[in-house]
Amino acid sequence: MKKNVLILCTGNSCRSIMAEALINAKLGDCIEAQSSGVKASGAVNPNAQALLEKKGYWREGYHSKVIETVLDTPFDLIVTVCDHAKETCPMFPKAVKTIHISFDDPSGKAVEEYEKTLNLIEKELLPVVKAELC
Repeated sequence: MKKNVLILCTGNSCRSIMAEALINAKLGDCIEAQSSGVKASGAVNPNAQALLEKKGYWREGYHSKVIETVLDTPFDLIVTVCDHAKETCPMFPKAVKTIHISFDDPSGKAVEEYEKTLNLIEKELLPVVKAELC
């Protein structure tokens, strides 16, 4: 049975969506990732989406979600990827463990910054999630 991980940030438009897509693409045999935002923006960053599509990681179902939609999901692991989300992360009734790995937000920066962030997420976040759940 697959383990459930939630990637949490503030807007759920860029970093958390990238992490969700990467985990599902690379570790999907043992983990199902979802993402959410403490204050979800309601839209996926177009540069993040374009990069994920180019890499073949994008799925139609990816969208910016408010935290209330996932509060009752029994997650095995929650990962906050921005400092604001770490500070404002609600208590999940069914969460097992919460870890924090922060990434700078590429939103509003040059398009190359999105690829740098995606590479950092793959290098720094994926091995931790894999070690925790696979």
